[in-house]
Amino acid sequence: MTLFRHPEDRIPVLLFACVFALDLTVYFLASNWWLPILWFGVWIIPKGWIGAWNHHHQHLTMFRYALPNRLLEVVFGFQTGVTSHAWFLHHVVGHHINYLDQEKDESRWKRADGSTMGEFEYSLTTALTAYPRAFKVGLKYPKQLRIFLSMIAVQVVLLGVLFWHNWYNALFVFLLPMCVSLYVTAWATYFHHVGLETKEHAEASYNILHRGYNLMTGNLGYHTAHHTKQGLHWSKLPQLHAQMAKDIPATLYRQPGVPFVWSGSEAKLELSDEQVAALGQARPAGS
Repeated sequence: MTLFRHPEDRIPVLLFACVFALDLTVYFLASNWWLPILWFGVWIIPKGWIGAWNHHHQHLTMFRYALPNRLLEVVFGFQTGVTSHAWFLHHVVGHHINYLDQEKDESRWKRADGSTMGEFEYSLTTALTAYPRAFKVGLKYPKQLRIFLSMIAVQVVLLGVLFWHNWYNALFVFLLPMCVSLYVTAWATYFHHVGLETKEHAEASYNILHRGYNLMTGNLGYHTAHHTKQGLHWSKLPQLHAQMAKDIPATLYRQPGVPFVWSGSEAKLELSDEQVAALGQARPAGS
């Protein structure tokens, strides 16, 4: 029996480990003021992409055993600001259950008066309430809540040791990226569902078909498929999307965000009926 649930996760995990090793190298070796700041700026968007993989992991853990999963979640916590089981509670058993109801959705895009939040308001609100809402959901799942709280304690202790050793490098290599990555993750989720008030799953998510975006985010752009079968491994989402394409309105396709949008328009990507039909015929052989 292999360590990984799915062999497709091997290369991503190796890359996450390499990024963390580089973080530690900069933390321990940087002796000037500017390198940690430069490192923070260069890696903030890629760590946002890693947030998508953290999301996938907490839907379907990458390892078969608890210990390597917890170790990977510590790495994810330092890279994305989302610690072990925070996504599970806030997102998997929170948002995915309630996303069609804006009064209950843990990632709700509506204000209390029913109006739609702007990008900044939503992103800041979602980031600031992420852990309190995860804790609230966790009251219904005591086993997962215990792991969530204990792993937060582990993360805080480790971060405290890093600050004790070198507070300046810890600030720019770890703490600030954690905070900003959490905000960036919330900002990215704004475009998944905003404005789509419906009770139909096929009409409740925007999709992004950009190849580069889906390569970096583990096919997160196939968002309708992800919400239809949230436990499905990320590598299988394109096939499920192809099966569902005929039921997804042509207006529910968007261009990707930064940096992919720099090569094209920010306008909504709309597909013709012919293009949608072609997607439905694009299933790989044997899928």
